[in-house]
Amino acid sequence: MTVTLLDPTQYITTPWKNGGGVTVDIAVEGNVWRLGRTPIVAAGPFSDYSGFHRVQEQVAGRGLVLKTPTGEIDVRQPFRPVRFAGETPIVSRLESGPVEVVNLIGNRAKVRIDIVVLDEGRSLRLGPGTHIVYNPLGKSALDIDGTRHVLEGDHSLRLAPGDDTVLAGRGGCLLVASIV
Repeated sequence: MTVTLLDPTQYITTPWKNGGGVTVDIAVEGNVWRLGRTPIVAAGPFSDYSGFHRVQEQVAGRGLVLKTPTGEIDVRQPFRPVRFAGETPIVSRLESGPVEVVNLIGNRAKVRIDIVVLDEGRSLRLGPGTHIVYNPLGKSALDIDGTRHVLEGDHSLRLAPGDDTVLAGRGGCLLVASIV
């Protein structure tokens, strides 16, 4: 098991493809996948990510709705991941002011992606791949194969797990992004 601390001073701010805002990239693997935290301060169109899957989760604020040609994707409640194709035309609607979301975007021809919430008392068994544990809020703790790790807000751990690696939430709310 390899555990690498990702400090916010290492994160990179990247402009959106459509020029409507910026994303703070927490971890990036070339043009294969990226995990970032994004403030959405005004309603508007999402960037086109044709060929990519997206998983998005609201972590601050309330009231985000994603309008698509076939209906709405409800992101009103924090810490409930939603999934959609990167080429889906989307226009955001903010019902209660600005929000922040965590986005995991992965090239569907190369990887499978997911985000799971790991809160206190929950355990998660990791398979092969790359996993990023991100703490969007205040201090949180988790055990990795029985060893305690404490993460300050906006900090992350990059994990390259061995066989049967188990994460256990020990305080706070963490997001586990998995790229396989």
